[in-house]
Amino acid sequence: MSNKSLGVRPLHDRILVKRMAEEETTAGGIIIPDTAKEKPQKGEIVATGNGRLTEDGKTVALEVKVGDKVLFGKYAGTELKLGSDEFLMMREEDVLGILN
Repeated sequence: MSNKSLGVRPLHDRILVKRMAEEETTAGGIIIPDTAKEKPQKGEIVATGNGRLTEDGKTVALEVKVGDKVLFGKYAGTELKLGSDEFLMMREEDVLGILN
């Protein structure tokens, strides 16, 4: 999925994240209905900006890149609907870690 197909390009240190699907069942085998599920706090980066601007006008490259699977805070970012897909637009600083 490229920036052109999404119709949006994040600016500066912002990233566009598509949430990863959560497990449908618990470890004990209990099926979780959609209404009881929390929104996942994991996602895959589908687009990034060019980097963070410093006070002296220089651009510092982002540590994350397109394709990275990341963990983010529960209330991080702004939800966007592009076409039929839902995404989160957030700053790189909202990412808690990169999943291996």
